[in-house]
Amino acid sequence: MNVIIFGPPGAGKGTQALKIVKTFDLFQVSTGDLLRNEVKNQTSIGKDIENIISKGDFATDEIVNELIKNVVFDEKKKNKLIFDGYPRSLNQAKNLDFLLNSSNQKIDYVFFLNVQKDTIIKRIEKRKILEKRSDDNLDIILKRYETYMETTKPVLEFYSKKENYYEIDGGGKIDEISSKIKQILSV
Repeated sequence: MNVIIFGPPGAGKGTQALKIVKTFDLFQVSTGDLLRNEVKNQTSIGKDIENIISKGDFATDEIVNELIKNVVFDEKKKNKLIFDGYPRSLNQAKNLDFLLNSSNQKIDYVFFLNVQKDTIIKRIEKRKILEKRSDDNLDIILKRYETYMETTKPVLEFYSKKENYYEIDGGGKIDEISSKIKQILSV
């Protein structure tokens, strides 16, 4: 199966994706991890990404779509993908559909972790202390949150009309959220 899990920065996408990966033997496709890996390796794309992210903006669709394409066409990962934080725009959603169709795959489940802004702020502050992530600056996170909510409205509309779309309250405890997701995926 292929799964999309999305929500604002700090919604717990990565945490939930890891739990799903372990339970259902899937491959996590985290755009954040893909982007951070490019930055860490100081590739030419990584340098562009670092400049964009430092301003609180998102990497361009072109950059992200190219990184996703490599994953979708990896035969070992076919029909075993969980997309964590992708797609973030309508262009990315359409690109993902195109890539999956081109490789005889489809999305089986879409989960939106809906989390309020004040909960996000608390989580990010805690994550900054525990994980020491360079992108966990509160001002940048707040800008990313606003940008995310603005750019993903069309994505929410795109997926919410489909039968395989599930909105989950992401403000609860990790295990409660995991249990809800696992219940849906086990049907």
